[in-house]
Amino acid sequence: MDVKEYIESGILELYVAGQLSGEENLEVDAMAEKHPEVRHEIEAIEAAVLGLSGSLSGVQAVDFNQIKDKLEGGERDVIHIGNTKTSWFTYTGWAASVLLAVGLLWLYNSNQELRTQVDAASEEKLQLEVQIANANNSLEQTTELLNTIREKGISVVDLAGQQVSPTSYAKVYWNKEEEKVYVDAMGLPEPPPGMVYQVWSLKLDPLTPTSVGLLDEFTSDENRIFALSNTNESEAFGITLEPAGGSESPNLEQLYTLGVVSS
Repeated sequence: MDVKEYIESGILELYVAGQLSGEENLEVDAMAEKHPEVRHEIEAIEAAVLGLSGSLSGVQAVDFNQIKDKLEGGERDVIHIGNTKTSWFTYTGWAASVLLAVGLLWLYNSNQELRTQVDAASEEKLQLEVQIANANNSLEQTTELLNTIREKGISVVDLAGQQVSPTSYAKVYWNKEEEKVYVDAMGLPEPPPGMVYQVWSLKLDPLTPTSVGLLDEFTSDENRIFALSNTNESEAFGITLEPAGGSESPNLEQLYTLGVVSS
């Protein structure tokens, strides 16, 4: 909080009114020592309060014995108690000071509550904007994917589950002209911690695997559709489970899905 915000927060009025804790008073003292404008603001607030409270120096002591004697003697004359005008304004001033302190405290609490509401609203607005942006990005990606897989010349390869996971399945959309493959991995289970799925392009005779890429961020990607580059003359595709970072050659004991490119 900068000095201007600190002054406008209402804490200086509470300081002058004596409504702060000891720790908060020390904080205000430190700010006043460090920033002359804070000290000047405190002095201005004190002057305003003193101006409202009036002067106590003009009040004369009241002789209650004198009042008693006059009442017992049956006298009904007006009894002048010091400087009546001064006393009235003095008491009125102090009452105004008390009301000022109470009002400042109320304003401070209201201000803090309003700030909390504004912060909450700003946070909610930011989250909504992020959700909208993510939704727009997801829609654009989905539209792009649909347009891609509907193009002519796209090879669709079904990958069936293997011995390690018979229920697993995946699908590869291969755009040979653009040398890209889109892997739909919705049928794969989430990989264990420290493991990652790796996609392989295969030549069958002799069996020659070439890594196409990793299915990173598998858990965070709800669609589980991944775009990878493939410059190979692929005859089949396979997906294995490998240690994080991938492997130079596939672990065939962890071969989850496999599919042959149709002629």
